[in-house]
Amino acid sequence: MSARVDRRFATASLVLFVLLAIVHTWPLATNPGSLSRNDTHDTVHHEWILAWDAHALATNPLHLFDTNTFYPERDTLAYSDHIIVQGILGAPLIWAGASPVLTYNILLMLGLALTGWSTCLVMTGWTGSRAAGVLSGSLIAFNAMTLTRFAEIQDQYLVFFAPALWALDRLLAHPRVKHALALAGWFALQALTCGYLLAFVALSLVASVAVRPAEWLGPRLRRVAPLLLLAAALSVAVLLPFLLPYLRVSRGQGFTRDMNEVAMFSAHLTDYLGTGGRLHYAAWSHAFFDREGLFPGVVGAGLTMIALASGVAWRDRRARMALAFGIVAFALSFGPAFPLYEPVTRLFPIMAGIRGASRFGQLFLAAIALLAGFGLARIQARRASTGVTVAFVLILMAHAEALRAPINYRPFSGLSPIFDALRDEPEGTVVACYPFPPPREAFHNVDCMLASTRFWKTLVNGYSSFMPESYTRSAAALDAFPEGDTLDYLRRLGVTHVIVFPGKVSAPRLERIDAHADRLVLWKADASARIYRLH
Repeated sequence: MSARVDRRFATASLVLFVLLAIVHTWPLATNPGSLSRNDTHDTVHHEWILAWDAHALATNPLHLFDTNTFYPERDTLAYSDHIIVQGILGAPLIWAGASPVLTYNILLMLGLALTGWSTCLVMTGWTGSRAAGVLSGSLIAFNAMTLTRFAEIQDQYLVFFAPALWALDRLLAHPRVKHALALAGWFALQALTCGYLLAFVALSLVASVAVRPAEWLGPRLRRVAPLLLLAAALSVAVLLPFLLPYLRVSRGQGFTRDMNEVAMFSAHLTDYLGTGGRLHYAAWSHAFFDREGLFPGVVGAGLTMIALASGVAWRDRRARMALAFGIVAFALSFGPAFPLYEPVTRLFPIMAGIRGASRFGQLFLAAIALLAGFGLARIQARRASTGVTVAFVLILMAHAEALRAPINYRPFSGLSPIFDALRDEPEGTVVACYPFPPPREAFHNVDCMLASTRFWKTLVNGYSSFMPESYTRSAAALDAFPEGDTLDYLRRLGVTHVIVFPGKVSAPRLERIDAHADRLVLWKADASARIYRLH
């Protein structure tokens, strides 16, 4: 195949996956600035993170982790996922004036498209079948998990996983420094899309190496081992600046995951029957789809069985890698219910921060996607005359059973312009938003956080799966706001402005707030928010 044809296919397949991303997220592309899933607090939280990443990169990149939330704490981005790769991709949009909602939606479609495309190119190279590449790319990008977790922008960005596997395969087969550099680069990029994927992909690569012992044991050990260590060392060097804040938070504030908590967010067997795809959901899957959708699809599962039955899953070294990490991911997705989960966690400390063990299922679905591609290539090799037709039908079926569109989005009308007034307030301005919910309801703070993207002043409020003790103290102290010593407490914190969201506050409480006009001076107001200066 000529380089020109390769470039043509690369271009054509990219266009194809962009179109498929538009179809599977429809009607998002018709109005990406005004359609949203902001009814889900995690979506809003990640919109804020993307906006913060862009803001920090432009103003003070060395303090990326010192966000404007959870004042007076430091390293507060380490309470969440930094999603810096997505942040860098979205930064030009934010800098050009795009809203966090528009940026999020574009990145959502982009992540799906690039994940499918990169996998397609790798699988095409491995199998020699373009159809197998398109099928694998389709299954890894558009599946029961990625299409039901639009609130988690990390889950649509398995972009660099297949290239990392490609680099590992090249390193094991032909030990060269350039392959070690490629492996380090692709792994680091993937790890920077999501903290969970750092752990998941690292374990997947270890499993992949383990099932190819002939290529690194014996005489080859002296050639391969140093290159694997080089790739690991370079990856650590790139990732260390992003890992240190999490280490500081873990040591300073006890940010670890209790196994009982992990068990609550682990997979059950029925999750592997759950999907939001309209075809299966309406017919039978609604009885199983609860928290997680991990159903691999009839096409994916069927072609994987062909890869297993034909022996290609064992004989082909790349397929064997997929089989290995798929089994590992499936087992670990059950969390502490899998007997070896805790020992693996002790062996690999990077798993200490994982709460949602069920998300290992994403790597199981990735394994299915790759093995299905090998299965389709096997069919095509056996049926030369009808292989193209069979492949076309199977690819269509894979998309038909995954399809959830049209998606029920919510309208987003933008942020109130009154928040812009805070932008010009002096250095040292500290803002508190009310209601100030208790830690278990801190997700209500996401509206305040999104509003802060208009002015980027320090906030006492914040939201994450981890809440610092200082927030718990403030929530308890402000329970009676504005009565008692709550206003004095805010002043001691250094708060200068209070934003009240009247739609979330009872009428009697609003009257009591207005009764303190001597200390809470109304400065700006509209139907959505009131901004007070605190004296």
